[in-house]
Amino acid sequence: MSRTLSDVEHRPVTDVPHGPAPRRTRTSPLPYALLVPAVLALALALGYPLVRQVVLSFQDFGLAQQFGRPPDWIGLDNYRELVTDGYLWRVTARSIAFCLVNAALTMAIGVGLALLMRHMSRGVRLLVQTGLLLAWAMPVVASLTVWQWLFDTQYGVVNHVLTGLGLDYEGHGWLLRPLSFFFVATVIVVWMSVPFVAFTVYAALTQLPEELVEAAEIDGAGAGSRFRHVVLPTIRPVLLVVGLLQVIWDLRVFTQIYILQEAGGSARDTNLLGTYIYRLGIGGGEFGMSAAVAIFMLALTVVLTAPYVRAMLRQEGET
Repeated sequence: MSRTLSDVEHRPVTDVPHGPAPRRTRTSPLPYALLVPAVLALALALGYPLVRQVVLSFQDFGLAQQFGRPPDWIGLDNYRELVTDGYLWRVTARSIAFCLVNAALTMAIGVGLALLMRHMSRGVRLLVQTGLLLAWAMPVVASLTVWQWLFDTQYGVVNHVLTGLGLDYEGHGWLLRPLSFFFVATVIVVWMSVPFVAFTVYAALTQLPEELVEAAEIDGAGAGSRFRHVVLPTIRPVLLVVGLLQVIWDLRVFTQIYILQEAGGSARDTNLLGTYIYRLGIGGGEFGMSAAVAIFMLALTVVLTAPYVRAMLRQEGET
């Protein structure tokens, strides 16, 4: 007797054959075990110094403790003294202003160079990239020696050129006044940081689909509109990461400021947080106080970088 279509449609579910139940895969602990040595190494290399710094900030640790005397636990006394220290707040405001100005200039010049390299011929682009790479790879102390000679009071090329243009810069001491000191420091820091931004942003621009730019151009979008609505959204994640790194690096700048101070600048009038911590600890022997300033600087870094981190998380959530 043949089955009708109605019989097939009303066939009981129990008549459907069932295969064997899928086996539940067991997660191997081997990958986690392989991560343990790396995690332990990071904890020792990064975690221990941070914990030691925090503990040191709650102690009275000076030169006597360097020779074996046990430190005294003073709790929050170092932090209370910092809060009431007017000089620290001047140094903090100076450091924030220096950081933001340098980061903004570096990002603007670096992004501009990356956009220009995208439209250069291959030979010119290789020449520009070679110059940027040499500037980036040059040791900091060696490059600072060259910059000191450029801005030297008596034999500096900068004073000679400006004097030749009719300006009164003969014998001008660039490092003697705080404003001109930080101008020189800004030129050096930006010069050293621009290659990283230019290379990173140019690498992001090479991944930009040309079809999008051409379509926007066909639709009548100008150069500014194409950059704002096509190029910028595409490279925005890279810009956020690079901007985050620049803020961190420019806030904790030390070598350039310290060497310029040793070359003739007034340390008290030109100290930033990095050099202030160094002079408190190594120079003044107040290691507990310098540790407290270092923790304060860490908290300030978190505050300044929080907008970048939120923007990065929001960008990741949108994708």
